[in-house]
Amino acid sequence: MTNQKPHPSAEPAVLELRNIVKHYDSPGSGERVEVLRGLTLVVESGDSIAIMGPSGSGKSTLLNIMGALDLPSSGRVWLEGRDLTGCNDRELAVIRNREIGFVFQLHHLLPQCTVLENVIIPTLPKYEPSDKHDAEKRALELLETVGLASHLDHRPAQLSGGERQRAAVVRALINRPKLLLADEPTGSLDQESAEILARLLVDLNEKQGITLITVTHDPSIAAFMKRRLKLVRGTLLE
Repeated sequence: MTNQKPHPSAEPAVLELRNIVKHYDSPGSGERVEVLRGLTLVVESGDSIAIMGPSGSGKSTLLNIMGALDLPSSGRVWLEGRDLTGCNDRELAVIRNREIGFVFQLHHLLPQCTVLENVIIPTLPKYEPSDKHDAEKRALELLETVGLASHLDHRPAQLSGGERQRAAVVRALINRPKLLLADEPTGSLDQESAEILARLLVDLNEKQGITLITVTHDPSIAAFMKRRLKLVRGTLLE
């Protein structure tokens, strides 16, 4: 099995999915439920993409495959030319930590830690103690970018819902990932806070060149993205 991806350009796409199939065996009935059906997608550097679809259509399953949290039943996934479907669990864990950022509907910040401590947690497996200063410097720069420079010592309970999600975005970006995946990142926010977060994600995409894919049920949030895709019967429509 070759690890060379078939993308024709000189520079590989940030992410490429080809002929992705994902199925599950239904408990009890023994029937096979096919969630993704031969799905193909190319994501170039700097893209911002919204993926929409009804509940149960497989949006989160697709995002998990993009982020190496799950593997397809068949098909191939490449991240900057590297075949993720050929990697072992340890290699995938390193890729998830260093090359992919995740933002979820729930912020998953540690309640006992400050904002600054929360956002540098992903750097701990990567850096030597001598690199602590660099990690904190980047954290401070990002927290200032998202308007949280005055909240460094706050704990999550002292933040609003929108502020907690902004802190989660910084945590996702702290290791300079090639790709940011957001699964319903505004789902727990009111409309005003949701639009503020969406504008922030787009601003990071445009000014820092971060490639962004977000799953959302909200058309007003999807409208912020350059590309809008709909997951229909296991495949994507532009």
